[in-house]
Amino acid sequence: MLSRTADHLYWMSRYTERAENTARMLDVNYQTSLLPQSAEVAKYGWQGLLSISELLPAYNDKHEHIVPNEVMEFMVKDESNPSSIISCLGAARENARAVRGALTTEAWETQNTTWLDVKRMLRAGEFERDPAQFFEWVKFRSHLSRGVTLGTMLQDEAFYFSRMGTFLERADNTARLIDVKFHALNSEFFGAATEEDQEYDFYHWSAILRSVSAFEVYRKVYRDVIKPERVAELLMLRPDMPRSLHACLHEVVGNLDKVKNEQSAETQRRAGKLLADLQYARVDEILATGVHAYLTQFLDRVNDLGWRISQDFLVPTH
Repeated sequence: MLSRTADHLYWMSRYTERAENTARMLDVNYQTSLLPQSAEVAKYGWQGLLSISELLPAYNDKHEHIVPNEVMEFMVKDESNPSSIISCLGAARENARAVRGALTTEAWETQNTTWLDVKRMLRAGEFERDPAQFFEWVKFRSHLSRGVTLGTMLQDEAFYFSRMGTFLERADNTARLIDVKFHALNSEFFGAATEEDQEYDFYHWSAILRSVSAFEVYRKVYRDVIKPERVAELLMLRPDMPRSLHACLHEVVGNLDKVKNEQSAETQRRAGKLLADLQYARVDEILATGVHAYLTQFLDRVNDLGWRISQDFLVPTH
């Protein structure tokens, strides 16, 4: 397969997934910001979101203060921000257009319609009227894109590169999302708290789980009150949780194996080692060394994998 074609398919999927994950992160912050809390705590939440997305310097260049509405505008509508939802959906559509012949009609039309609809919705002010509803729409369009790809495309190299992009991006974003909450605690100690604190914390952890569609899954797996260490285990180490780090790396390794070439052995080795580390990790060990430190190292390794995949298979222009 031509490296340029593989490159467009890989990045089409990454940008679609990134738009969805940005919507998920914004949604969880928006929902938790509606809870009773001090202005300082609320500001810290929005600042943390920008930091985790590596957008704080870019935001500060354009805005004097961290204001929830301005952060959401920056991460949804600002076309000068390459990670905003509008930029991601536009980039996904452009990559799809460049390899129109490698996609089924349904796959192309899904990308194109999403782009046309998001522009219309933003012009009409639908995002400002109901941010939560807009974020749900972005997630739905991403689900639709994946479903159409899975349901209509031949399972050949084009399909494998598309899937690899999806799950590498998802691993990166799930790690960032977990990090937002755990790092905000400023401590890895989960000690006794007042009843009010526990109730407040319950809503925060519930929002985190809902942001990765894992609230019902948590209830089914643990049948218990929501505990931070179990949230960490579910979202990092469970192989049967679709958005967990383990599940994402399993998909990346599987798809890498399908497209391997004579120069990709080291990339496969590193991906396999990262998967093995997740398979045999224990959540109590991760908590003992610190969730933030663990996730920082994980993100470094995922970024390294992305770079190596570009060198081995793609046109290294991103």
